[in-house]
Amino acid sequence: MNDNLQTAYGLTGSVSTVEQRNRVLRNTYWLLALSLIPTVLGSWVGMQMGFTWFAANPFIGFMVFMGIAFGFFFAIEKTKNSGLGVVLLLAFTFFMGLMLSRLLGGILGNFRNGSQLIAMAFGGTALVFFGMATLASTMKRDISGMGKWLFVGLIGIIVASVANIWLQMPALMMTVSVLAVLIFSAYMLYDLKRVVDGGETNYVSATLAIYLDVYNVFVHLLSLLGIMGGERD
Repeated sequence: MNDNLQTAYGLTGSVSTVEQRNRVLRNTYWLLALSLIPTVLGSWVGMQMGFTWFAANPFIGFMVFMGIAFGFFFAIEKTKNSGLGVVLLLAFTFFMGLMLSRLLGGILGNFRNGSQLIAMAFGGTALVFFGMATLASTMKRDISGMGKWLFVGLIGIIVASVANIWLQMPALMMTVSVLAVLIFSAYMLYDLKRVVDGGETNYVSATLAIYLDVYNVFVHLLSLLGIMGGERD
């Protein structure tokens, strides 16, 4: 009876909720930072091995990538409440590092200022992340309605990217990258705000969502820098 009254008036429930949100947010940040290690390792391994991933047939490569990625998503979601979920998440980030190695190798191999472009993309992504994290923790407005519009934008990016496998239009590639940076930055704010507001209570699921946002902002920002600021040998 007393416990129910205390919860109803927010005497214990609110404190518990705040503590839970802070714990999920803290664990998410720690796991997100940890996930960068296998990503970097996967990128290094991929560049050392000359990982090309169906370079001769990009569409088949894209379909295989999506199949593997969604397999990881399913497995991580099923095991998110156990240590295996963390292991699978880190394995997924290693796989994403392998996928990233082709872009990094192309930037380093084709541009004199490749290292500088990568550093700029990393710095720009870090600025976006800290900006969105700060905004998510301070803004009071409910942005849960953004989800459906962001998803529509995401589908549009995927369709345009697949179409450009055959069209090979630099202008379309650049447009997709610009829109992707904007949409995934907004997704970053949306996913971080869900954790801050208590909409996401599992730090493994939260880390996966935010990792994908950060990864895509970096990839498309690096692509843009390569198009606009790359200095060819």
